[in-house]
Amino acid sequence: MDFDGITLVTGAAGFMGSHLVEYLAKLGVRVRATARPRKDISFFNNLGVEYVGADLTKPETIPPLFEGNVDRLFHLGAVCNFSTPYEELYPINVKGVELITKHALEAKVKRYIHVGSTSVYAQYNGTPFSEDYRQDPPNSYGKSKRDGEKVIRKRIGEGLPTIITRPCTVYGPRCTDGAGKAFSRPTSITAIPGSGRQLLSNVRAEDVAAAVEHLSHLDEAVGEAYNISDNSNPTLEEALTLASEAFGMKAPKIHLPLGIVKIAARVDGFVSKMRGKVPDLEYDAVNYLYDNYVVDNTKLKKTGYNFIYPDFRESMKQMGKWYASQVCQ
Repeated sequence: MDFDGITLVTGAAGFMGSHLVEYLAKLGVRVRATARPRKDISFFNNLGVEYVGADLTKPETIPPLFEGNVDRLFHLGAVCNFSTPYEELYPINVKGVELITKHALEAKVKRYIHVGSTSVYAQYNGTPFSEDYRQDPPNSYGKSKRDGEKVIRKRIGEGLPTIITRPCTVYGPRCTDGAGKAFSRPTSITAIPGSGRQLLSNVRAEDVAAAVEHLSHLDEAVGEAYNISDNSNPTLEEALTLASEAFGMKAPKIHLPLGIVKIAARVDGFVSKMRGKVPDLEYDAVNYLYDNYVVDNTKLKKTGYNFIYPDFRESMKQMGKWYASQVCQ
């Protein structure tokens, strides 16, 4: 499938959305970026990208997004953290999906690519997360993403040509939210939670952008779901050490029992909420550290996708260079 019309990207001002817009612009795609209205749209102007403000909680702002020949839609508009309660996630992560897919169906887009999360899966049971893994998420964020996918399944039945993607922990330049921020910039994490031997799955934002664009062209991908994770599974201790080295910080050496980490996360969450910020280590995220978190990317690789950053270790070296260049500016 080729696209010669407008490609609409929701959540374009967010971390992953901005990387996708940047990637599409470099490919010469005609992009219409959208997120909540904002004064500073210089990022999009510099890329030569049209920006149209809209709000997924305000239905009247959505129709202008589909004016003209919009033939492809990447939906990334969402609240992405473990600190927001379900009742605040629902209007965007569920009802927002319902609203945007309704208009996509009416506009007869050729492809709707849903950028979700591996957080839809149940707690890890020793088997890598595959696309058919049981969906019984242990937290509000995961439940909101699962419920958003339920809307998607209904739309598929109504004829919307949909591809579902599920990135795992996403990190990279400009990351300020979600678990990936621990590997994207200096953080306040100074100890290793638990044994540190827990295996992780991560993926660079640049690979999320390239992978979803790659999948959008594949007719055989319609109606399917794909995990997005790189080819490596570093331990938690190794990942935190690599991040510390990359950002010029002292590597954590002390191991804290996860029970104590949860108490610290609860306190940090309270303080961060008072400051209007998302804590570096969120309480519900700690629950994932009791087990490995290994995501199976076999299905994606079978489509012929080749990762830009297949190895977390090498990627973190590049992140260190990127960070140093930002500090020097």
